[in-house]
Amino acid sequence: MKWNSYLCGYQSFLQLERSLSRNTIKAYLHDVQRLIQYLEVSGEDLQPAQVELHHLQSFLKWVTELGLTARSQSRLISGLKSFYKYLLLENLLVNDPTELLDAPNIGRKLPVVLTIEEIDALIGAIDLSKPGGERNKAIIETLYGCGLRVSELVNLKLSSLYFQEGFIRVIGKGDKERLVPIGKTAQKQIMIYLDTVRRFQQIKRGHEEILFLNRRGARLTPVMIFTIIKDLAQKAGIRKNISPHTFRHSFATHLVEGGADLRAVQEMLGHESITTTEIYTHLDREYLRSTIIQYHPRK
Repeated sequence: MKWNSYLCGYQSFLQLERSLSRNTIKAYLHDVQRLIQYLEVSGEDLQPAQVELHHLQSFLKWVTELGLTARSQSRLISGLKSFYKYLLLENLLVNDPTELLDAPNIGRKLPVVLTIEEIDALIGAIDLSKPGGERNKAIIETLYGCGLRVSELVNLKLSSLYFQEGFIRVIGKGDKERLVPIGKTAQKQIMIYLDTVRRFQQIKRGHEEILFLNRRGARLTPVMIFTIIKDLAQKAGIRKNISPHTFRHSFATHLVEGGADLRAVQEMLGHESITTTEIYTHLDREYLRSTIIQYHPRK
């Protein structure tokens, strides 16, 4: 089978047209390579345009028998659909065999969310007298105040702060840029950190533009942020299994609960699809349900 030329073209499409990250492109290519592997094992000498729905259904049965979970199968199908969409765009085939390919029903697990009181308790557990205290408070206020991914936080630059306009510039997934509103509380804490901590640090070469630094003057890693949050949760007595992403979920949930427009929340989070953002409407309903169970006399 001569799939290499198709894969090379697909890779260029993902890089140039969709501007996806290296890891995402690698995952998409791997999805197609798994299909190629199956066709070789089953003795099917087919070109992409010759693959039909029944071949793909047999392929999914094969990966299921190999132990691939429903969630992983769903992601695999998404990758194959993307590949065949590219082939259609390039007029390399007429019919898309993935069009009627159904993803397994994996359900939607609602993410862990902190209440406003829990966030206050977590921030209150920060010891501002210790090295890193003011920085850690600024980190939590920024995560929760702007709904950032941890990768966006650790790569945030001084030149991306537009406090006068009330925005920060964020580079998200696929190197896509967006402007995110930042409130007065987060702005104030960042300025305290800059004025009382960062300005006195010896900054490692190449990290001069990075906002949040470790004690050696270098960029923090996502693992460091995770550790900071886990330690604070323990001190605050929060038993929920939280991570940096929990603040992003909390940011979105509290906005939706407060009546924010879903499209505005989508824009702030940098979600490509509104479907991803819609999970927070489910969270809102779950919050209402749990409130009724807790407080209604006929629960």
